[in-house]
Amino acid sequence: MTDILFQPYQLNSAISLQNRVLMAPLTRCMADDDLVPTEEMATYYARRADTGLIISEATIIRPDAQGYPNTPGLFTDEQIAGWRKVTDAVHQKGGKIFAQLWHTGRVAHPFFFSGENVIAPSAEAVEGTVPRMRELTYITPTPATVAQIEELIHDYAQAASNAMEAGFDGVEIHGANGYLIDQFLHHDSNKRVDQYGETPENMSRFALEVVDAIADQIGSHRTALRLSPGAYFNMQSDPRDKDVFDYLLPELEKRDLAFLHIGIFDDQMTFDHLGGRASDYVRSRYNSTLVGVGGFTPQTGAEAIQADRFDLLAIGRPLIANPDYIERVKNHQPLVEYSEEMLTSLV
Repeated sequence: MTDILFQPYQLNSAISLQNRVLMAPLTRCMADDDLVPTEEMATYYARRADTGLIISEATIIRPDAQGYPNTPGLFTDEQIAGWRKVTDAVHQKGGKIFAQLWHTGRVAHPFFFSGENVIAPSAEAVEGTVPRMRELTYITPTPATVAQIEELIHDYAQAASNAMEAGFDGVEIHGANGYLIDQFLHHDSNKRVDQYGETPENMSRFALEVVDAIADQIGSHRTALRLSPGAYFNMQSDPRDKDVFDYLLPELEKRDLAFLHIGIFDDQMTFDHLGGRASDYVRSRYNSTLVGVGGFTPQTGAEAIQADRFDLLAIGRPLIANPDYIERVKNHQPLVEYSEEMLTSLV
């Protein structure tokens, strides 16, 4: 059954994958103090180049996007040069790699960018403190003006252009898991009454404008998006959110993207407001290339692809524990079990 994981997959006319296993984006907070990728990171990614596609750790598009320490950026010449070392190392091993573009929105913290304001759709604060830096308490964000939203769209597109300069094969826009784009898509975090709020069409507008700007910059065939219609990380659920995704998903299918990635532990959760698993909900409304993720073993992932729940399988923590994941699964070798201690070093 697992043989289907190792079949080549034609993402589009420009990009072919050597197998159907993707490395999921995994935040490791291992960039240097200037948010420049390190040589250690280049080695880390190159060791996993036999996956069909690597999706990089979330990478911030500009200084006020930062919400965690030592997360890499893609907005300075030094950061672009650092990422070039990573992409060169991956390509030398025959792999492909997309950059995941990130703005954390209301879970950013001014400590990281010496600013005063955190930008988000609305003045709706997140409770709690910054992971890994618990002394930092979240602040109430400042609602982005329409002019600031236009700047954000431009900065996403510029980051995509920078990713191409850094040698990436494409980009995945992080529109999931409670960060900026996702905040526009949920009623708990979006209280706007202008063209970016209230209705499904308006709440989807920012996500679609970012997608369109990036596709115009680098091509839709190199543009992907991650969404989490059922996940509520740092936000409260609202049954009206489904209407937003009911509108958004068919609109995305019109864009001819490289893929859509479900950012959620899909195999372990069902959602009443979606009528079941997130991947089944998305598949019923989006027929182009779909990436599943979340707690899958090689066997259950292969079964899900065989059942047409999605087309490609993203693997996260097992790839931290097993740089040779592809070889081990192909040869029916046991996998090393992931442990939290593995987060403290790149191997």
